[in-house]
Amino acid sequence: MGLNERPLEEIIPEGAFALLLQPQAQPFFRLLNSLIHSRNRGWTKRHYYHLATEADALESFLDDFGAKFNREFSLTRELVASSRWLALAGFSVSHLEGRLQSYGFPAALPSVDLEEAQSSFEHARDFVTESIAALAGRLREEALRLRLAWPDEARPDQQFEPAVTKRRLSRNMGQEDLFDENQRIAEIASKYLAACGMLQELGIRRISDPEERRRRLASICKEEQARVYEATVHNLQSTYDTYIKNTVVEGRDERLPRLRGHLSAALHLLESVTFLSHFVERHELDLRGESADLVVPSLVDRAKVQDLILNHLLHWANQLMQHGRSMAEELLPSYINLQELQVDLPENLKLHARPAALIVNIVTRHGTPVEMIVAGYRCNAGSILDLLVAVGSNPDARRYVFRGDVHPLRDIGVLFESGLGEDGIENLPASLHYLKSS
Repeated sequence: MGLNERPLEEIIPEGAFALLLQPQAQPFFRLLNSLIHSRNRGWTKRHYYHLATEADALESFLDDFGAKFNREFSLTRELVASSRWLALAGFSVSHLEGRLQSYGFPAALPSVDLEEAQSSFEHARDFVTESIAALAGRLREEALRLRLAWPDEARPDQQFEPAVTKRRLSRNMGQEDLFDENQRIAEIASKYLAACGMLQELGIRRISDPEERRRRLASICKEEQARVYEATVHNLQSTYDTYIKNTVVEGRDERLPRLRGHLSAALHLLESVTFLSHFVERHELDLRGESADLVVPSLVDRAKVQDLILNHLLHWANQLMQHGRSMAEELLPSYINLQELQVDLPENLKLHARPAALIVNIVTRHGTPVEMIVAGYRCNAGSILDLLVAVGSNPDARRYVFRGDVHPLRDIGVLFESGLGEDGIENLPASLHYLKSS
């Protein structure tokens, strides 16, 4: 290295870093003073929001200096990060609690179910609050050890008061009818039923034994899986909000906002499931053995976190989705233009894997269910496996019948008329352009 060159990274003495950390940590420390002082009165979603925001800022500062891999500061960083994940879970649950009325659940759920759900949500908030308090107490001990001043003052209480207004702008967006709104609603109803099926297939049930519960969660709800469940529901809600929310068609059918309420409630709970699943996995003792990672599990009982995930949050995410199933089943035939398409396969063509995949892509693109019938055998045309089994079981059949909404059937008809793409996907008609990039 030349005399005028400096290393890309310089090692900062721990004492010097403590001086840099001191002013950065003060807002977070003052916030914790406020929260601990007010926890007996109950935290609102603003409490959790401020905590998650301040913890994120402080965690980022610590990470910028590599505190995670430093023996002196790794525990401080871990306590801050753990507080953030718990705060995010608390925020999602408290947000849901404040929306139960607007989501329509007092009318949609039997009173006994509503009371049980509210009890679960309250239990979740209480557990998160007490866990954060335990982490804060240990963090204060670490601050004193590191000679970081812990302030006496707290955040002003008014910063946590919810913003309330009785005034709003008129809702005049979407006064024009949506383009092809029936198809979009049918797609949402169909995908809602698919999401219900996804959760139902998990076999979610309440488990009291901690070890059995741990094994069950390891099977059906690792963090990676939890993110899939959350993303599935989130994408569905986003589709609804993009094409249906606050439009004329939504105003004409009261079932639509009710269905969105079920989606939104499940989404908030699945968000919490993801946050807490991440929290559990980052502190698994069989994966991590550093001393900093042994402290957090001693402050926040992993078995109780897993009880919260399975027996309260995941349980009610599934229950609230299933309560909306009948509504989606009612909506689907109301907004679908059910038709039947009969096609005969030319002698020079075979319905093998490649054209079958194109049929699946068409069904997936339109988002509504399509049934294929061949020689009396019925299957789901949106499943490549079902299609190949149906065709393989009837190799001599040349006639295929498709039943479903007019939109996917129209494109399936064009595909057959175009020789199933056997002359090259690039030669398909413009109306099937989306298959060229699939």
